[in-house]
Amino acid sequence: MSKPMKILIVEDEIEDCNKFIDCIKKRENEFELVGVTDSDIEALKYVKVKHPEGIILDLELNNSKSGNTNSLEFLSNLKKLNLAYNPIVIVTTHVYSKRTYKILHREGVELISYKDHPKYSCDNVLNNFLMYRDNSENETKTVSEEIEDDEKRISDLIDHELDLIGVNVKLKGRNYLHDAIFYLIQNENSDINVIQYLTKIYKKSGNTITNGIQNAIIHAWRVSAVEDLEDYYTAKINYQTGIPTPMEFIYYYVDKIKKLI
Repeated sequence: MSKPMKILIVEDEIEDCNKFIDCIKKRENEFELVGVTDSDIEALKYVKVKHPEGIILDLELNNSKSGNTNSLEFLSNLKKLNLAYNPIVIVTTHVYSKRTYKILHREGVELISYKDHPKYSCDNVLNNFLMYRDNSENETKTVSEEIEDDEKRISDLIDHELDLIGVNVKLKGRNYLHDAIFYLIQNENSDINVIQYLTKIYKKSGNTITNGIQNAIIHAWRVSAVEDLEDYYTAKINYQTGIPTPMEFIYYYVDKIKKLI
């Protein structure tokens, strides 16, 4: 049986929000609500942290307190996140416009649900999420393809987490960090020390590997916004140094990404 599908609601009408919340509560075996907001800006933060599989997106957010009055900018900003997966987006709207619908589909929206249609309902919207999910899951794959997909997903998750805190892709230490985290996730019972593993792969000394990792971490803590570091790296840090050690950093992300898989 599939895990409940994580759903994010982006809607400024309280009554509409409550209807969806009630529907999701009644279908808790199928859906898990990970967030509700009337702001497209806040919605992007939810996507970064909660990784919703489905997004219910109201096109008109006229009553939003902190975001834009429509969702078009959200869709373009969603693409810029370069997520390791593609959320299923269903737009709900009172607008009936072929031109607008064409723009929405071009932006990656799977379905537009017209609120004034006589058959419109919260359950109908949720059913469509399951349909799109089933169509995706029913694609047949060989064992090797599934392994490759799993490995790519883990790799993409690692890259995404490192991007969130500003670990620069141009630094060698970024590659060392990625491969160390990936190795420990895949080989948690291995007798080989992770630094030893990296020295074999990169043909570098242990000191070079460790220094490269430390430099990448130091760089991130220097250039990234404090708010991003506090939001996305929640482990305790030694107050004397102000930054995590290489092993603290690596094992934090090993544990974090295992929970996301």
